[in-house]
Amino acid sequence: MLVAGGQGVFREFLKSEFSEENIEFWLACEDYKKTKADHLHGKAERIYEEFVQSDAIKQINIDHQMREATAKRAQDPTHTSFDEAQRTVYILMERDSYPRFLKSKTYLNLLNQLQTNNSK
Repeated sequence: MLVAGGQGVFREFLKSEFSEENIEFWLACEDYKKTKADHLHGKAERIYEEFVQSDAIKQINIDHQMREATAKRAQDPTHTSFDEAQRTVYILMERDSYPRFLKSKTYLNLLNQLQTNNSK
């Protein structure tokens, strides 16, 4: 989706739209997949509490059925416990936030900076 460096700019854009929890959840899931088996339970609990549970501070936008299914998977965690929710959030960003980002002043400013730097 994004080149290195662009991720931070996209994250700032999401913050301006009050939807930064999406990329934070996605990144937390990527980190979770690299977690050693004996640490999965603790990390799964943190991700669930921060992003998935219905009163989570950074609640992601998934439907009730997926929220329930993800909660069940998080109770007996494996490296794929959050894959379905992560895929849904990715698609949401890809179809909704990312196209708006590409038209935003934030992105256009980044593009201008890159073009200016490359022409020097």
